[in-house]
Amino acid sequence: MVKAVVGANWGDEGKGKITDTLADGADIVIRFQGGANAGHTIVNEYGKFALHTLPSGVFHQRVMNIIGNGVALNLPILTGELRTIEEQGVPAPQLMISDRCQVVMPYHILFDQCEEERLGKASFGSTKSGIAPFYSDKYAKIGFQVSELFMDDEALMEKIEHVCAQKDVLLVHLYKKDPIDKKALLETIHEYREMVRPYVGNVPEYLEKAIKEGKTILLEGQLGTMKDPDHGIYPMVTSSSTLAAFGAIGAGIPPYEIRQIVVVNKAYSSAVGAGEFTSEIFGQEAEELRRRGGDGGEYGATTGRPRRVGWYDCVASKYGCRLQGATDVALTVLDVLGYLDEIPVCVAYDIDGVQTTEFPVTRELAKAKPVWKKLPGWKCDIRGIRRYEDLPENCRAYIEFLEEQIGYPITMISNGPERHDIIYRK
Repeated sequence: MVKAVVGANWGDEGKGKITDTLADGADIVIRFQGGANAGHTIVNEYGKFALHTLPSGVFHQRVMNIIGNGVALNLPILTGELRTIEEQGVPAPQLMISDRCQVVMPYHILFDQCEEERLGKASFGSTKSGIAPFYSDKYAKIGFQVSELFMDDEALMEKIEHVCAQKDVLLVHLYKKDPIDKKALLETIHEYREMVRPYVGNVPEYLEKAIKEGKTILLEGQLGTMKDPDHGIYPMVTSSSTLAAFGAIGAGIPPYEIRQIVVVNKAYSSAVGAGEFTSEIFGQEAEELRRRGGDGGEYGATTGRPRRVGWYDCVASKYGCRLQGATDVALTVLDVLGYLDEIPVCVAYDIDGVQTTEFPVTRELAKAKPVWKKLPGWKCDIRGIRRYEDLPENCRAYIEFLEEQIGYPITMISNGPERHDIIYRK
């Protein structure tokens, strides 16, 4: 059976913990898109970890962890993560990297930095990890697949010359930088070749056999629906599809094999980077939620930047679950809200005086104002509770109200950072 774990909103929903939890019953975990521009925070018996490239199944020794062809593979970050988790006592994980996966090059990161600097106040809030330049090259057909790292030097240098002919024009004349050092780039490719060599495999072939053998496979997404380049808050989006449907492409499996889609949805809202965020809050109200939120404060796992925070957005969450094709919703960080007397929920948008519960295009979204409904809080710590019926009455009412508003079943509830802090609900 193939399951997908994806985000409902802007990312940062807690997918890492949910994937780590579900990986306990899985045979294979696959990262199928995105790069090192966003992280998954996981707390388990080994400690606290922020993974950026490694799949969240690396803490389970029997799990095969796969980096699919849809990923922007930053090899130095990957090898650094492997080293870090092993230094913290995690046994070396099983890892396979698709030979069709493409590699983030140093010049991708350079171009990302240069463009954000050039745009100034109009920038996209990029993490400057090279993601947009990487995917631009992928679809312009001048990227480097993992398999190409193993070409002979003559063929590699021929491709390097071809790529640099385009890149140097922009570097020199637009960004006023030095041209790419071609010999240094060839040496970097040699280094990347040795980093990736132990892990390269034919992922679609491996997965076809695993599916026939009845193995349980988890597809792990990065970011969430609102950051999808087709269906999100364009142009303030990422550069690869964040939808579960892309999991089939980014892993190399038939789409009909995806039978369960777990959409992770925070009990409030948060976001990193620029873009429309209707339920956002500010000032002391925001700082209090940010300080209490997540598993140690709402700060980016990759950048450390303070996350933008807001109350739960029913309009965005319903849209996010619909686009993902949710069969199950996992509601996370519910325990954070225990300090509130009342909990605001955005139930509709007001656009030019007209209320709507349908998520609009970005041009209209920019005019949207939240319509709030306040629900009573439960004013206690719910960590440690394992049965749904043992939650406070107002807490259950909050969950059931959200479920009614979005129209998708909330079957998992995370009420703490630890792997076992999960309530399963039928």
